[in-house]
Amino acid sequence: MRSTAERWRDLAGAFTRVAEAVPADGWDRPAPCEGWVARDVVRHLVGWMPGLFLDSAGLPLPAAPRVDDDPAGAWRAVATAVQAALDDPETAQRPTQTRAGSMTLEQLVAMTGLMDLLVHAWDLARATGQDESLDPVEVHTSLTAIEPWDAALRASGHYGPRVPVPGDADEQARLLAFTGRQP
Repeated sequence: MRSTAERWRDLAGAFTRVAEAVPADGWDRPAPCEGWVARDVVRHLVGWMPGLFLDSAGLPLPAAPRVDDDPAGAWRAVATAVQAALDDPETAQRPTQTRAGSMTLEQLVAMTGLMDLLVHAWDLARATGQDESLDPVEVHTSLTAIEPWDAALRASGHYGPRVPVPGDADEQARLLAFTGRQP
């Protein structure tokens, strides 16, 4: 099984590639999340990940450009800081305190960050007309991890209603539909 650091590297790298390929006039295109534009997808990740991951582990927040000025640069700063934390075995095992309880930084990133990166890479790609294909292994891992938590996730307010898909829909379509997206 791949480590959280390896999975973050791949998923953050995929998100970075999509962000870096957004044309200058693409950042204000509508995104799949209601009321969002492409820039807001990055703003969302940059807005919550540093505080939850780094601050809760007692790590400094990275210096980063503003999302309004350089969305891809703001994302790279966060992705790099989280990767550095996960690559250091001692730091990855630091305890964090969250609403979900006490867990290591590595566990926290695995539980809350990996699927968010995966799905939001699709959001950004969809908004900006890029390849929407997601890593099938990560899709499978995420889908099988969240399906048993359907009621709890809906109650959290972080997911909209599940979108219906045909019974023979592939796992990527099922994952996206689970998170309230029209695949």
